[in-house]
Amino acid sequence: LVVASLMVGFIVYASGVIGFVGLIIPHMARIVAGPDFRKLLPASLLMGSTFLLLVDDIARGATSMEIPLGILTAAVGAPFFLILMYRSQR
Repeated sequence: LVVASLMVGFIVYASGVIGFVGLIIPHMARIVAGPDFRKLLPASLLMGSTFLLLVDDIARGATSMEIPLGILTAAVGAPFFLILMYRSQR
């Protein structure tokens, strides 16, 4: 668990905060599409691209200055992982 956490932390560090989306979206797609990879891969692609487009639109249009994407992806990702952790403990 510690090694996996360190690896994920390094991947997010190396790829930037947008790489965090690559950790969130497959979990969301699995909830929506189920475990079948024939459905999961296209669902992940569509959900990931749609999510980034929506976050980018919100970041550019919410205020007069542009909000960094990392703030918005973290605002979605952190609660989502907390929900996943809570559900896995039940």
